[in-house]
Amino acid sequence: MIEVRFHGRGGQGAVVASEVLASAAFKMGFEVSAFPFFGVERRGAPVTAFTRIDRKPIRIKSSIYEPDFVVVLDSSLMRGVDVLEGLKPEGRVLINHPDGKKLQGKDAKFHYFVVDATAIAISHGLGSSTAPIVNTAIMGGFARACNIVSIDSILQSIREEAPVKQEENVAAARQAFDQTQEVRT
Repeated sequence: MIEVRFHGRGGQGAVVASEVLASAAFKMGFEVSAFPFFGVERRGAPVTAFTRIDRKPIRIKSSIYEPDFVVVLDSSLMRGVDVLEGLKPEGRVLINHPDGKKLQGKDAKFHYFVVDATAIAISHGLGSSTAPIVNTAIMGGFARACNIVSIDSILQSIREEAPVKQEENVAAARQAFDQTQEVRT
């Protein structure tokens, strides 16, 4: 079973990102489960969402405590939330961050990937410059970093799940797929 934990802020699309991932994996023949965890439900508050992917039926209904992947939609969360908590050794971390070279405190037992999903979302008119919606861009980056779901299944799911601006969201995901880079420790 592959377990993915998303960390974002209310309004960035973490919950939709987990659903897009589940939809894309389902299209590829996997069994899936996606669900959110909300604390204080307001824009800007920390939000956690989860996706499980497996070839067998998924019966676990709890939160994900030992993920294989962590996706961080807002790098400022890393100052107040232990986003790496429980991440399996050799786990992968995808961070919305403009410059991976400036990542602080990287643990060498994990693989880090970065993409400037904020700039990509703004360039495609997703949200506003002060409140960009980065979920589809981050999913393009996830397709590059994960080797589980294809970019084509992600794009198809975005077209089906995005309530507005489908082609802008698809373009953001494609651009993020191309720009996601692994950061060596």
